[in-house]
Amino acid sequence: MTGAVEGAGYGVAMVGHSFMGRAHSHAWGAVSGFADVAPVRKQVLVGRDLGRASAAREKLGWAEVSTDFEAVLRRDDIQIVDICAPGHLHADYAIRALDAGKHVLVEKPLANTLAEAELMAAAARSAASRGVRSMVGFNYRSIPALAEARSLIEGGRLGEIRQIRVSYLQDWLVREDAPMTWRLRKETAGSGVLGDLASHAIDQIRFLTGDRVSSVSGTLKTFVTERPGPNGREQVTVDDAAWGVCTLVSGAIASVEVSRCATGAKNSLSIEVFGSRGALRFDLESLNELWFYDADLPEREQGFRRILVTEPEHPFLSNWWPTGHILGWESSFINQMGQFLQCVEGDRNPSPSFDDGLATQRVLDAIALSAQDHSRTVALTDPAAEHTIGTL
Repeated sequence: MTGAVEGAGYGVAMVGHSFMGRAHSHAWGAVSGFADVAPVRKQVLVGRDLGRASAAREKLGWAEVSTDFEAVLRRDDIQIVDICAPGHLHADYAIRALDAGKHVLVEKPLANTLAEAELMAAAARSAASRGVRSMVGFNYRSIPALAEARSLIEGGRLGEIRQIRVSYLQDWLVREDAPMTWRLRKETAGSGVLGDLASHAIDQIRFLTGDRVSSVSGTLKTFVTERPGPNGREQVTVDDAAWGVCTLVSGAIASVEVSRCATGAKNSLSIEVFGSRGALRFDLESLNELWFYDADLPEREQGFRRILVTEPEHPFLSNWWPTGHILGWESSFINQMGQFLQCVEGDRNPSPSFDDGLATQRVLDAIALSAQDHSRTVALTDPAAEHTIGTL
């Protein structure tokens, strides 16, 4: 087991340095100021192209750069490996790091395929028996308003959960001349918006309700089938939009709609939960606000009321700003790293775990299978169910 080095804190090696690498770099640099954890050293940035990685190292504030992942794994001053590389690299990097005794954080989705996710989850369980911890980066669990929503649901304030609606909409692929990227190729991304955004949606359904998906039907759509690449027009081999209807073990029904072609939607994760005694609403574009409807009040007093989730008593906020001083999108990553480090220090398994990532991957795989058969309903089995729902 690798713990913090006495007097030096945790040495982190991060693989990848694009969009998620920037977010994670910022969080590793700030986490010790907002969570009760040992100091963190942003030690090594790992990339495949030395020139690009060196430029990123300087900009993002890492001490060193390397293109030799195996050499990094042999270093005693590295306790944590953070994987922000494209999805097709997740399984290889994560399993090698766990085998080397490094604690591992992997960006969502856990893997490109169900088979890879199963291998990663098995490796994480084996590593946990040796005190090596792992976590999948569903950072929206670390948004205080959503953690408070889960607390209200767990406390019975909504009664029996009957319906959940989750939409996650963006518009960065609306234009047909938007360029080809690795996210639009199946061999590197695994899927399109299904893995990119629907993974967050499915994880929130599971996180908020504590329930599991028992069956699903789904539809996938690619609106723009070719994009301009460095060598001319290239075929898009993933989905632009996806829809799913999920039946939960409890009997509740959850609908999911995700798109990267929703004109005017910038980063709108919208969640509605309807129960027998109340309801909740949340939108990521107003991430400090949670709307709560209490049906137990007299009818003349009923209505959605706004909760500004910035009180010290709210989840994650005791070490942040004074009341009313709002948090931003990047704060969810800082909270996430804080949770991860506290679990490492406390010698307990973090949540969301690789098993959580596997459970989400099963649902994504079922949506894709249903879409292939045009309206077929796919039943799920979840052999890792006892591992999948963690604590706040």
